[in-house]
Amino acid sequence: MAAEKETSARQRKLLAALAENWQAEMSGYYTYNTLASRESDPLRSKTLHHLAKAELEHAELWAKRIAELGGTAPKYRGRPTGDADSMVNRIGGSQMALRRLEIDESRAIAHYGRQLQELGDEPSVAILRKVIEEEKEHYCELSDLIRRRYPKTVAAETPLAAKAQLEELLAKRKDTGRQTAGWIGDAIYGVNDGLGAIFGIVSGVSGATLGNSHYVLLAGIAGMIASALSMGSGAYLAAKSEREIYEAEVARERNAIQMNGPEARELMSLYYQVKGLPAEDADRVVDHLVRDPEQFLRALTTERLNSTEEALRDPLTSALSGALSTAVGAFIPIVPFFFLSGYPGVIASAVVSLLAHFAVGAAKSLITVRSWWASGMEMTLVGAVEGVVTYVIGIGLGRLGA
Repeated sequence: MAAEKETSARQRKLLAALAENWQAEMSGYYTYNTLASRESDPLRSKTLHHLAKAELEHAELWAKRIAELGGTAPKYRGRPTGDADSMVNRIGGSQMALRRLEIDESRAIAHYGRQLQELGDEPSVAILRKVIEEEKEHYCELSDLIRRRYPKTVAAETPLAAKAQLEELLAKRKDTGRQTAGWIGDAIYGVNDGLGAIFGIVSGVSGATLGNSHYVLLAGIAGMIASALSMGSGAYLAAKSEREIYEAEVARERNAIQMNGPEARELMSLYYQVKGLPAEDADRVVDHLVRDPEQFLRALTTERLNSTEEALRDPLTSALSGALSTAVGAFIPIVPFFFLSGYPGVIASAVVSLLAHFAVGAAKSLITVRSWWASGMEMTLVGAVEGVVTYVIGIGLGRLGA
């Protein structure tokens, strides 16, 4: 009887694990399918549809094994769009969504790797081995999409001659294109910059004045204003320079088309051939584009710079977000000194600031592959070291002044 109960418990645990795997694969299927339907680039859309199909095949493998074990057919509990419409992905856009999927793929590989030793069911383990290998391929394909490259499965179909000719033509041109950063990363950087700078000022002045709230508030507020203005003006000038560089590149491409139209058409055709279009089809697309010189210019500029005018940051928006995020971060360490003075104020400021450091570090996990806990702890440690060092220096300066 005890052996039967133990077998039944193992069976339930195994079925629960397989059902969880099925849910994860179905969520991936709906997410990839949704992103594919929203992708304007046909080859990127094709890649995402391929990934969706693979996720569905994995889910079918798990469903079949669940049925073989006598389990109940699982039901999908997620949204019809998967994770494509999560708040993080809606805010960050398609690139953020792909980045998060890349992280999810790496975590899925690690999770399945642990199950190899945990499941204890050979048919399920055989499915795991197959799925792990394919998930590794998915991870590489996502990495290519995120970095604006076409996956090797597409590149392998491209005639080598087209690649060679494209590289030869590109060698004549200086590639000055750059990929614009997402505003989420800029906002996190702004909060982190303001928090770190003013926490250092508050710690130093607290050490020098033994936590005199009057001096700490004066120094903190002055530093907050200076940091916010500096970050805002820097973000404005960076976005403005980015736009000016883009406009200069557009003008250069316009001149290149006017001076050597055939070479520009050949270059555009080769771009499309590298994406997988046959030479004849690529030439036909280019012939269609050149009927409208401005349309051809926009298409060529997009391929050359890997960006569009719409993707450029607005200088005023960048300035405002940079200044406000820095001010928010800078204001946190000085809040306790509105209510406290002396050592209680210093301690309260340190606690609040370190908690804020952890929150900002955890938020960084939205755009990195690290776990939120590790990222938060790293930021907290950096903030603690910074606070201790500046506090000790402040004490030393205070004694010298005395």
